[in-house]
Amino acid sequence: MAEEEKVAGRSSAVDIETAKHVDPTLEKHAHDADEAMKAFEDMHGEAIELDEATNRRLLRTIDWHMMPIMCFVYGMNFLDKTTLSYASIMGLKEDLHLKGDEYQWLGSLFYFGYLAWEYPTNRLLQRLPLGKYSAACIVTWGLILSCFAGVKSYAGAIAIRLFLGVFEAAVTPGFALITSQWYTKKEQGSRVNIWFSFNGVGQILGGVVAYGIAVGTEKHGSSIAPWKIVFLFTGVLTILLGLVFYWIVPDNQLNARWLKKEDRVLAVVRVRNNQQGIGNKHFKMYQVKEALLDPMTWAFFFFALIADIPNGGITNFFSQLITSFGFTKQESLILGVPGGAVEVIALVLNGYMGHITNQRLLCSLGGLVSALIGIILIVALPESHNVGRLIGYYMTQASPTAFVALLSMISSNVAGYTKKTTVAALYLIGYCVGNIIGERTTNDPFLFFFFY
Repeated sequence: MAEEEKVAGRSSAVDIETAKHVDPTLEKHAHDADEAMKAFEDMHGEAIELDEATNRRLLRTIDWHMMPIMCFVYGMNFLDKTTLSYASIMGLKEDLHLKGDEYQWLGSLFYFGYLAWEYPTNRLLQRLPLGKYSAACIVTWGLILSCFAGVKSYAGAIAIRLFLGVFEAAVTPGFALITSQWYTKKEQGSRVNIWFSFNGVGQILGGVVAYGIAVGTEKHGSSIAPWKIVFLFTGVLTILLGLVFYWIVPDNQLNARWLKKEDRVLAVVRVRNNQQGIGNKHFKMYQVKEALLDPMTWAFFFFALIADIPNGGITNFFSQLITSFGFTKQESLILGVPGGAVEVIALVLNGYMGHITNQRLLCSLGGLVSALIGIILIVALPESHNVGRLIGYYMTQASPTAFVALLSMISSNVAGYTKKTTVAALYLIGYCVGNIIGERTTNDPFLFFFFY
């Protein structure tokens, strides 16, 4: 009996000792637990049910809080990039004494800053609180843009454009991460199209504001150059939107001040089928290697590079292009507005069709076909057909549909937080390289479209 007790004692000791030795693989990755795990700490193993009515209610709440501010910020993101185009025909070139291809370089330098900081900012988006870091970048780029009004030399303009690219580099990948965090895979495509479509709203707002400032200063005069007023207006508006973004957009569902405690948990539950979590702060090298060895990553990269060569000229030359059709400088400001409307319609329609057919890539081809027809009209029509060529320009504004479709695929289909940020970074690096090539293609904005 005593012997049996000894054996039992030794057995218990062995069991206790064994329990102390945790599987080293589990121990190594224990700290990698996703933020979503925190949502269930107080549930004590209770089953969580999410019925369809509650899911719809949550989706409405999320949409009404998240989408408006994301849309307006993204619209300003585009407007702030294209403010240079409006300023170019409002006296900026003359006041800064730009000569040769210096204006082109100002356009390109934005993308050099964007390119240099794209991967680091993706790492920071993963490592730092997502909402707070994004808000800080928005406010900072607004401050930098406002400073453009005080620029007196080409060197100062170089610094502004470079740092503008650095801080705007966080917006697109950050918004893609936020979308993947809050929405199911089926919902993500339409939401990405909606907030990206506000590029067009930004162009509409920019054209109206620039035209109003140009006409107003011509009639009543101004102690400040018209192009400086444009930069001040857009910069201050961006700062205000950044502060609103900070207040509304949380780092994840668990600290959303506009959701009740139980709804925060349910907001995590509703996206669990994504199998992507809601954010992991730990960098995983194996996911970087996986991304670099995945052929789809490089397919994304090269598509972005090639597709955005035309965008490099459109973004900074569209006002000058419209002027080359025979319209006055003031007319070209307001005539750019319909181009923004075309982009909004194309992207919203693309998102809707992709959502109901579940064929995002196939539906996005419509925008590319429209852009191709538009280019043919611009190049083939005689110079006397200014209206026809202007319509051709409007048709090119439907071209972002495929770019957005692929961006939404990265958001919804790439699993692993580190892998997702790596693929997104490479995709947007391709976007930068394409834009830089586009900027350097030709000094003549009309000939640029021929190379499209």
